[in-house]
Amino acid sequence: MLKRLAAAALLAATVVPVSVVQAQRPSPPPGPLTSGFLCCNMRTYGDSISDINYDEQGTSIVAVGTPARITAYDFRFFNLDLAGKPQRIKNDYSRNLTLIDFAKRYVVTEDPKQKMATFPPAVSAAIRGGKVMPGMTREQVLMAIGYPVASENPSLDAPVWRYWRDSWSEYQVNFDDKGLVKAVVGDPVALSRVLAATP
Repeated sequence: MLKRLAAAALLAATVVPVSVVQAQRPSPPPGPLTSGFLCCNMRTYGDSISDINYDEQGTSIVAVGTPARITAYDFRFFNLDLAGKPQRIKNDYSRNLTLIDFAKRYVVTEDPKQKMATFPPAVSAAIRGGKVMPGMTREQVLMAIGYPVASENPSLDAPVWRYWRDSWSEYQVNFDDKGLVKAVVGDPVALSRVLAATP
């Protein structure tokens, strides 16, 4: 009997209350509460944006160059204010990036709309429409359709960037030796959504 009581007392002493476990949760990484602009056209589900940037029913576009201010960091996302509307951008598929580096992709200090004003009109129109066209630079592709997820695209210098319209529909942006778009490859539905009509 005494052995059972001693064992029960030892077990009770080693059980950590849930509140203590939660209190020991590590703090999110600190990061700069940067003000700037959204790097690229991103699709929101209302108050949440994923780095995969699916073109799904029910999403709407937050335009490249929208004023942006990071308000907080969490473990797999950061909160921000986009032109007065709270949002969060989730790192779903780019977890080989630190959260700070991930956030720096999306909130940039230079207004992309000022750069867009220097582009040929057809390129600027394609970017505003979330479309890609042959001859675009990598920077212009990023503005138009966002970053390819880092888990599948570890180097932005690669000749092919892989994107997904949704879970089943991949398309690829192919670059030539000069870093200009030479082709966009994918199924007809994906191409109809992402490929700009040629003049």
